[in-house]
Amino acid sequence: MFRTATSVTRGVVAVVKGSSRAIHTTLLRMAPVQVGDTLPSVDLFEDSPANKVNIAELVSGKKVVLFAVPGAFTPGCSKTHLPGYVQNADKMKADGVGEVVCVSVNDPYVMAAWGAQHNTKGKVRMLADPNGNFIKALDLGTNLPPLGGFRSKRFSMVINDGKVQELNVEPDGTGLSCSLADKIKYKN
Repeated sequence: MFRTATSVTRGVVAVVKGSSRAIHTTLLRMAPVQVGDTLPSVDLFEDSPANKVNIAELVSGKKVVLFAVPGAFTPGCSKTHLPGYVQNADKMKADGVGEVVCVSVNDPYVMAAWGAQHNTKGKVRMLADPNGNFIKALDLGTNLPPLGGFRSKRFSMVINDGKVQELNVEPDGTGLSCSLADKIKYKN
């Protein structure tokens, strides 16, 4: 697993009023995902809450291009980011990419509707991370109050047999530069 502790914050001891019990907690700060790390085993959802897709199983034994966006139906994601991957999906697959995957901290119904609007079927798999568990495991989340709070930073990655081969995280977490479809280096 790629999660490594970069620092340990000293524990906090608190006494609950009216009780003689002390509560002790220790907080760990984790490092964001890096090239060479193994993707975590987290369930995402495709089309509905009944259709779980374990991301570690999905990327096992093949090359996958995965990109994440701050939110479905948002302007940059809908006008630029997703359409670029839809347009380039056939070329990527012809060059050996097994799957092209879009992830967002949205519910599976929203991701399915967004995918239908952009004709992603057979090109880009639209996976929902409703609680942000995958994004949190990668340590690539951000707080965007206008979009509802916790969201994914905008990024793209190439995963080869479960390991991160390339990672492109937008410098400000939301911009449209290094994570676009025409910037990703998926060829060997």
